[in-house]
Amino acid sequence: MKEPLSVDRIIALKQDLKSGSVLLLGPRRTGKSYLIRHQLEADRIFNLLRADTFQQLSARPSLIREGLQPKDRLIVIDEIQKLPSLMDEVHLMIEETPVHFLLTGSSARKLKRSHTSLMAGRARTRQLMPFVSAEVPIENLSRTLSFGMLPPVVLSEDPAETISTYIGDYLREEIQAEALTRKIENFSRFLHRAALSNTEVINFESVGSDAQVPARTVREYFGILTDTLLGVLLEPLRTTGRRKPSSHAKFYFFDIGVVNALLGTLDITDRHPSFGKCFEHLIFQELRAYLAYRKPRSTLNFWRTQQGDEVDFVVDSEVAIEIKGTHLVSERDLKGLKALSEEAPIRRQIVVSRDVYRRTVEGIEIFPFQDFLKDLWADKIL
Repeated sequence: MKEPLSVDRIIALKQDLKSGSVLLLGPRRTGKSYLIRHQLEADRIFNLLRADTFQQLSARPSLIREGLQPKDRLIVIDEIQKLPSLMDEVHLMIEETPVHFLLTGSSARKLKRSHTSLMAGRARTRQLMPFVSAEVPIENLSRTLSFGMLPPVVLSEDPAETISTYIGDYLREEIQAEALTRKIENFSRFLHRAALSNTEVINFESVGSDAQVPARTVREYFGILTDTLLGVLLEPLRTTGRRKPSSHAKFYFFDIGVVNALLGTLDITDRHPSFGKCFEHLIFQELRAYLAYRKPRSTLNFWRTQQGDEVDFVVDSEVAIEIKGTHLVSERDLKGLKALSEEAPIRRQIVVSRDVYRRTVEGIEIFPFQDFLKDLWADKIL
C-alpha cells in the first residue's frame, strides 16, 4: 500500500491555476485539503472549517482583500460553501488584482442558489474524484469493489471501519449541520433505499414507497445527494430510431464503497449477488473521472429502450461501452451494442469484462478490464 505522500493525483490543478482561478468541487475526503497542503504553493490559505477563520471572515468578508500583499499570487479558500458571501469579494479581487484563487467546496447546494453565476467566465470549475486506477493500481479487485477508492479508505489498514465512519460523518456534517433536511431519520431510510437502486433506473414512486416518504420528497433527497456531490444522475441517450428509448435517469453514488457501507455488504467476491453491479460501478467511476480530468466538455449517457435493449455507457453519442463481470463474453452479451448500432452512428463498440484475452467479435472490441483502464488513461479509448 502506498503512503499518502507518494500518490500523485492526475487532476491538472497546477496547470489550471497558472492561467486563472479555479472552483474545485469534490465530496469530503477525496483529497482536496491534501492537494492544497502538499501539491500547491499557496501564499495564504483560509480554511472555513476552522471556527476562528469562519467567525472573522463572516463578520468582515473584506479581510482577505484588505490583507492582500504585492507578492500574493495564489490564495486558497477551503470549503467556500460555508460562507457563500465571500464569492462577491473573490469576484472583485479577480477583476481588480493579478491574484489567482483556488476555491474548494464539498457541496454545490448553497453556491448554486446565488453565487456560482458570479464566477462564470472568471474561474474554471473542476471536480476532484476518488482515486482512479492510474493513481493507485487495482491489485485486488475484490477489495476495490468492496471498499471503493476514497483516499483514506484505500490507504487505511482497516478499510471497513474507515468507510463505515464516513457514512456517519456525512449524515452529521453535511445533512444535519447544513440543515438540509429536518427529518434525518427519513433521510437515513432513503439513503439505504437509494443504495439499493444504485446503477439502476430510478423510479421515484417506488423508492418513496420503500423509504416511507412521498415521491416529491424522494426527488428532493436525490437533489441533495447530487448537490452535495455524493451522487450523480446519468441521463439516457435520446435516439430517434424505431426503438423507443427510456426517458428515466439512472443513479450512481460517487464511490462504490459508500454504497456497500450503506447496505452492509463489505465483502464483494465474484460469487456475491452484487458483483456485477459493483463491477459496472467501478468502470463508471473511472470513466466519469477520466472525462472530468481530461475531457470536461464530453457527455456520458446510457442507452435503454422500452423493449429492454440496453448499453451501460455511451460517450459523446459515438463510443458505446458495455460492462460484463463474466470471465468469457458470449454472443448474447453483444445484443445491446448491436441494437444501438442500428439506431445511432456509433463509431466504436466496446465490452469491458474479466476476459483473459483481448479480442474482436463482429467489430465489437472485448477488453479485459485491466487493459481497458490502461488504454483509457493512455487516451487510447476516447
